[in-house]
Amino acid sequence: MSFSDFLGNPETVHRLREMLARKRFPHAVILSGAQGSGKYTLALMLARAMNCLEQPVTDGLPDFCGRCSNCIRIGQAEDLDARFAEAVEARDGLREADKKETRIFVQTHPDVLVIPPDPPQLMIKVDQVRHVIGSIYFRPAQARERVYVFTDSAFMKEAANSLLKVLEEPPEFATIFLLAENPGELLPTIRSRSVSFALGALSSEQVESLLAELRPDWNPRERALVARLSEGAMGRALSFDLKSYTAARSQALVLLNSALRGSDHSELFKTTESYRAGAEGREKTDNLLRTLYTLLEDLMFLESGTPQLVRNTDIQGELEKMADSADFAWIQRAAEGLGEVERGMRRNLLRSLSLDAFATALERTS
Repeated sequence: MSFSDFLGNPETVHRLREMLARKRFPHAVILSGAQGSGKYTLALMLARAMNCLEQPVTDGLPDFCGRCSNCIRIGQAEDLDARFAEAVEARDGLREADKKETRIFVQTHPDVLVIPPDPPQLMIKVDQVRHVIGSIYFRPAQARERVYVFTDSAFMKEAANSLLKVLEEPPEFATIFLLAENPGELLPTIRSRSVSFALGALSSEQVESLLAELRPDWNPRERALVARLSEGAMGRALSFDLKSYTAARSQALVLLNSALRGSDHSELFKTTESYRAGAEGREKTDNLLRTLYTLLEDLMFLESGTPQLVRNTDIQGELEKMADSADFAWIQRAAEGLGEVERGMRRNLLRSLSLDAFATALERTS
């Protein structure tokens, strides 16, 4: 593995490697971009390049070997979801008194620390930043550079203020990466003390081309669908659960068609009956609501005369027929109705009844 394996944004990657080559790499870097754009992957690649024992050079710029002990150990943090789950499970196994004092970190190398949002609030907490402060001024034990990766921009106020103190007087042998979907969520004083790089979205054509290489099990129609739904984020495209999405979309179409076209609700009730309580039911309902929003957006694009923006291209014919029965006012009511369903979920209302009410209310007002 090397930087050549990073998908997209070659200019940004080139600039970062150039700064490494000139030994002018910033002490604090903000990597921004949509979920799945590769922020975390790129941060770990840079951490490996800083600390690779072999220090290879490709195209005249620093790279990493992927084979040395430092590269291997840093690379073990790549599957962030798995490492995060392990850290949460380890904390859950502690005594209640210890659990309250323990914060979540991911560390597969002694000099590279990943700081994810701490559950249950899923925010960066002050104790996590204090832990960083407690180690950042010590020289690295096995690497040339200490690296800290904050995987989210959701900082509690006290945590953000504590981090600011480090950014004002950073040690020369440490680098902090701040990953953000929206860098505007970070304090202006943090942004002013960091260098920002944005990872832009790839075009649908670029994503399709890469998927043809990396996901040959998908047919061209499926690759086109995933390319549009991933909105230019290659990581999101590669991890896209197509089977789950198409199942949710099939049921979302039942709800919308029931609202638009018929008074026979037998298929509607049969569909919504499967949405039960509990964590599994919540995830299923969340998937359905996200899919419904996507379909409503596509109907809006068709209504506004911009069919080229439709994402569900594989069912565009069916969506065009639905658009004949819908107008902007109906789409707005549908979006508002989905908001009501979401609020009902937070109040633990029965999901099947909420979905039934959503569809039938739209029919009565159409």
